[in-house]
Amino acid sequence: MIDWFNVTASGYQELGPKPEELQRSKCVLGFIPVIYYSILLCVGVPVNILTAVALSRLACRTKKALYYYLLAVTGSDILSQLFIIFVGFLLETAVFHRDVPALLLHSVSAAEFAANHASIWATVPLTVDRYVALCHPLLHRQISYPARARRTIAAVLALSLLSGVPFFWWSDMWRNSHPPTGLDAVLIWTHVTIIYFLPCGIFLVLNSLIIRTLRARPRRQRSQEGRGPKSAPPRRLGKTTAMLLAITSVFSVLWAPRTAVVIYHLYVSSVHRDWRVHLAYDLSNMLAMLNTAVNFFLYCFVSKPFRGAVRDVVLLRGGPLHPRHAAPHPEAPTSASVSSLCSGNIKRSQRDSTAGARKPL
Repeated sequence: MIDWFNVTASGYQELGPKPEELQRSKCVLGFIPVIYYSILLCVGVPVNILTAVALSRLACRTKKALYYYLLAVTGSDILSQLFIIFVGFLLETAVFHRDVPALLLHSVSAAEFAANHASIWATVPLTVDRYVALCHPLLHRQISYPARARRTIAAVLALSLLSGVPFFWWSDMWRNSHPPTGLDAVLIWTHVTIIYFLPCGIFLVLNSLIIRTLRARPRRQRSQEGRGPKSAPPRRLGKTTAMLLAITSVFSVLWAPRTAVVIYHLYVSSVHRDWRVHLAYDLSNMLAMLNTAVNFFLYCFVSKPFRGAVRDVVLLRGGPLHPRHAAPHPEAPTSASVSSLCSGNIKRSQRDSTAGARKPL
């Protein structure tokens, strides 16, 4: 991000700059990325923690798998902010100037990619759950419950952690003077496939099926009105579906520039040698990381229960953790038993008096 020398723990230092260093692209943004990421971290981490607490209350209260999936997305966003923004962009680049041991540098890189993959792929089970709920409601009643949601989330997080291991060998695109190697090409294409093309393909297919189902349902209901009893009113686009479409659309828009710049760096011009590609890469990273802090505002805009849960958390009000049911009055069983006992005693006394009256003197 900033025009520092490429210093790593190599065991020795050159007395003068190399020719490659003289040709290295300069970061025209200066300290703007550092200020931007600092603000994003100071805003994103608190709102994501607030989102996690509110979603935890809603999950305990409603026992819906939806809130467990949203909670997984929020937790993954927090990990991305800590590993990528705080450790990667601020500590390594702005504070230590990449002057850290190579082993630690590569280990942090693998952790950054694992957190990034988890942040994006946690949205995929949410999309699948909404598709099944709208297109196959009977099946959704059978397979959508909290225990299955937790197992699915655990599997996604484990696979995301494993998918970050190959990126231990990810090269530093800002400072490597040599052209991308064959290993770099494999890692870059693996990265853009995992991070963008594959999840966006899933989002596009499932969201298209959801929208087509919702559009076809009113026509199907109108065709059935003349053949049977009056059917239910047409079902409109629900708030949960609108929130899903907003989350996936924002992700697709914010991550598209970074994907294009990475591929451009691979085949056309290097970030190290072209300041315009360097600038585009900085700006695209800033847009992509914005995705980790916007979901809170989407939830507040769409979901009234979420706004209520956030209000309870901010005002330190302990909302109910379980669904409200109309419980019977605690004195009802006692009153019923007393009344039945009294009526039994009255009937018994009446039988005794009747028998006494019939008994001969």
